[in-house]
Amino acid sequence: MKDWLGMAEHVLAGGEITDEQALAILTCPDEELLLLLHGAYRIRRHYYGNRVKLNMIVNAKSGLCPENCGYCSQSAISTADVRKYPFLSKEELLKGAEQAFHLKAGTYCIVASGRGPTNKEIEMVAEAVREIKEKYNLKICACMGVIKPDQAVTLKEAGVERYNHNLNTSKEHHPTITTSHSYEDRVNTVNVIKEAGISPCSGVIIGMRETKEDVIRVARALKALDADSIPVNFLHAIDGTPLAGVNELDPRYCLKVLALFRFIHPSKEIRISGGREVNLRSLQPLGLYAANSIFVGDYLTTAGQESTADHQMLEDLGFEIDRMPCPIV
Repeated sequence: MKDWLGMAEHVLAGGEITDEQALAILTCPDEELLLLLHGAYRIRRHYYGNRVKLNMIVNAKSGLCPENCGYCSQSAISTADVRKYPFLSKEELLKGAEQAFHLKAGTYCIVASGRGPTNKEIEMVAEAVREIKEKYNLKICACMGVIKPDQAVTLKEAGVERYNHNLNTSKEHHPTITTSHSYEDRVNTVNVIKEAGISPCSGVIIGMRETKEDVIRVARALKALDADSIPVNFLHAIDGTPLAGVNELDPRYCLKVLALFRFIHPSKEIRISGGREVNLRSLQPLGLYAANSIFVGDYLTTAGQESTADHQMLEDLGFEIDRMPCPIV
């Protein structure tokens, strides 16, 4: 039996886990799962106590994407039946912010499909963000694809604190997921964000036929990028996408992945993101012993759990909603 708590104390003392230890986490025997989570919780509690950060997404532009990402229902190669519409108006973005405020979300995420934004779309978002800040004082995260340095500066000046651009998977596995852009394109975008003074949010999608070694490699890559917020998505395979029918996850493995990310990224915001409900299922509450952040409301093209159920889950756990920005360390 592994000394998971001892491994956690090693991390808290400034140490790092080895690749062998990382693989041991992902292959942890199920009978040791609660002990592993105890170790992950020891780290999580040190940095975040029992606070949970809530985030809400608005799908600001749906479909119409020229990319060929195999997991995405909005891609050019997808035949999934999803709504397609151009960029939402400022009034619609403000309405979404009001909903986020009432759901007790601390961060409002403005997400748009496509390879990258036009300057007009950047200006639209910047104008909306300035009003959202005045009315609701929400933390704003934008996710608009590959972004140019001057566009990043415009968002920063408007009040956008965070920008999301996921690595999604390891460099080695990336070509099996998409060929319309490179892994380096994603890394470069995160660096553009950082250079503009915006907090980088970058994460993964688990369950896309990657190996456990791929999971470890992408976790290390995100550490090298020093991502402040790490969304951990679990594939919700959608009919009409190349990954339709892929269902290789179980709730216990998902918990082990979340524990791995906490051990490798002890002080960072780890968010249980897309696919939480369909993959963790009844074990969702246990995920928050490793992670400290979740989405409330719906995702981009799939439905989330009722927000009242999320709030009840947190209350039942004895956790509290953190409406203040998570520390960036």
